[in-house]
Amino acid sequence: MAVEGTARRVTKRRVRTRANLLDAAFAVFAAKGFGRVSIEEVCEAAGYSRGAFYSNFDSLDELFFALYQQRAELIAEQVAGALALDGPGLDVPAAVDRVTEVLLLDRDWLLVKTDFLVHAARAPEVARTLLEHRARLRRAIADRLARTRGEAALPAVLVDAEGAAHAVVAAYDGVTVQLLLDGDLERARAWLRQLLTALLTDGSDTTV
Repeated sequence: MAVEGTARRVTKRRVRTRANLLDAAFAVFAAKGFGRVSIEEVCEAAGYSRGAFYSNFDSLDELFFALYQQRAELIAEQVAGALALDGPGLDVPAAVDRVTEVLLLDRDWLLVKTDFLVHAARAPEVARTLLEHRARLRRAIADRLARTRGEAALPAVLVDAEGAAHAVVAAYDGVTVQLLLDGDLERARAWLRQLLTALLTDGSDTTV
């Protein structure tokens, strides 16, 4: 029993260490830029040794992907919840309103993600992994949209739920670029609401 208890405590401590490293890395990446941060700086910000870092991550790339996965899963959950089929007659504009109210539009995260996109564009193996993460996000959105079939018709130009998911992610990407440049969060949410309504309906209710 004592051994089991110790193993449990070690596991909890490791989970906490990993979480602290992720939080520290996020803050340092956002402040300095992904390509300008060393493992030592992440360790210093988190208050851990390099040994603690390497017991959780093989590289800064791997650490970033852990950050990306956290947020990709959060975004997928937010979209899925907003587009959940509550019953007959799904109100897509109302669902879009819900998702744009809660969807992650964090400028620090967008700075980190943009830095990493530039890094991935120059490293094919990194790009492949990033593409896999984005594909999982699109699948989560497509799966949820597919459940609306028969209750809310998607515009024919999108072909199917998968096409709609690509469009949703593209709209999110475009709005976040504008947010990075002007810092206007309220306007970004309004634009996202307008774009998603136009994409997922006939576009007749696009007033900002």
